[in-house]
Amino acid sequence: MSPRVHAFTDDALGDDDAVGLAERLRRREVSPAELRAAVAARAAAVDPRLHGLVAEHTAEPVTGEPDGPLAGVPTLVKDNTEVRGRPAGHGTAAFTPAPAREHAEVVRQLLAAGLDLVGSTRMPEYGLNASTEFAAAEPTRNPWDTRFSAGASSGGAAALVAAGVVPLAHANDGGGSIRIPAAACGLVGLKPSRGRLAPNANGARMPIDLVTDGVVSRSVRDTAAVLAAADRARRNPALPPLGLVEGPARRRLRIGLVLDSPTGAAVDADTRETVTAVAELLAKQGHEISEAGAGVGTRFVDDFLDYWGLLAFSVVTGGRLLHGRTFDPHLLDPLTHGLADHYRRAMARTPVFLHRLRRVAAAHAEQFTRHDVLLSPVLAHTTPEIGWLAPTQPFEQLTARLLDYVAFTPLANVAGTPAVALPAGATAGGIPVGVHLAGTLGDERTLLELAYAIEADRPWRRIQD
Repeated sequence: MSPRVHAFTDDALGDDDAVGLAERLRRREVSPAELRAAVAARAAAVDPRLHGLVAEHTAEPVTGEPDGPLAGVPTLVKDNTEVRGRPAGHGTAAFTPAPAREHAEVVRQLLAAGLDLVGSTRMPEYGLNASTEFAAAEPTRNPWDTRFSAGASSGGAAALVAAGVVPLAHANDGGGSIRIPAAACGLVGLKPSRGRLAPNANGARMPIDLVTDGVVSRSVRDTAAVLAAADRARRNPALPPLGLVEGPARRRLRIGLVLDSPTGAAVDADTRETVTAVAELLAKQGHEISEAGAGVGTRFVDDFLDYWGLLAFSVVTGGRLLHGRTFDPHLLDPLTHGLADHYRRAMARTPVFLHRLRRVAAAHAEQFTRHDVLLSPVLAHTTPEIGWLAPTQPFEQLTARLLDYVAFTPLANVAGTPAVALPAGATAGGIPVGVHLAGTLGDERTLLELAYAIEADRPWRRIQD
């Protein structure tokens, strides 16, 4: 049996992205019901091997606004986001989720774009891991090679979009959780600026809001279309208006090339080669490329680990307040308990690490006095095989592996700035390799324009080819 799995076939979905499907829907070449039937058939064909779905609701969708720009296009929502009448399980076995009473604000934005919600996708427990793996359940597998991780925390979303089940899927990002699975699965994954979309309820509860919602998609124009629709549905006057970005710009940009990770982890050869090749491409397009540093050091890594532990500690100690009497902390994964224990040891440092993390935004902004965009790897190495980041690994070993792997993404979460992962390369074995573009607060437009330019000159590989 081939380790590569995809669902692309000659059905109503075809090879189209979301924008292409919306155009066909408007021309009445296909109906929303036909698209939903195709999603159901594709999910049945591949999800038994990928394990990306929590639930499939193609027979009872939550339908979007009929006049939205993506009206009738099917999508999936991550399992930590409330859809009225559906349970959100947060990737854990520690409680029994009840049907949500109301839509999350980001769900309202997706519906305003016209998207039809036809199911939910798997994630690791509370999004704390960078691989969608579990202590006592099947992992979500990478469709490019099912021996490998699909990334996390939006791993189910990325696996199913890459495999062709839906053209795009909702995702969110608190330390790389859009960009990591996008890089692992060969997708476009943009983490918007803090405040570009509606505030995420999970992130808003915490001392520093790291979490931003978005999508993973197979094309730059799909991501641009969703962001434009969300921005129209809920304008944040504190950020520059975005509008619909439809292609590259002619501007010459100052691009800082970052190849050394804040953690000190070595960047592997495939990743370094892909990022360097994109830098050379951008130089040929007329942009100015210069070396840059990450702008933070190992103290940031230590502070982020302490804050990561605080998030897990809040789950362990406050889970019953969030989820009710069915919550049982004894059923949480070892990683969650390990992070909570780490925070117990670090608790006295809380005021200090929070103060330093809050100062990161200013330090990161200083980078953009010299550069318009920072180009780096998404991850220090390509996605690992299933098991390498399993939550059952010894805690110290697992956290060391995670910090080495997730070396570049958390900075944008703490700073609140936009960043996008692009599927610009691959290993000799065909595993996707992503590159990372980071921008200044509110400047998703520049990132999208540059992404269009890279996509045009270095088209993304297609799993069906």
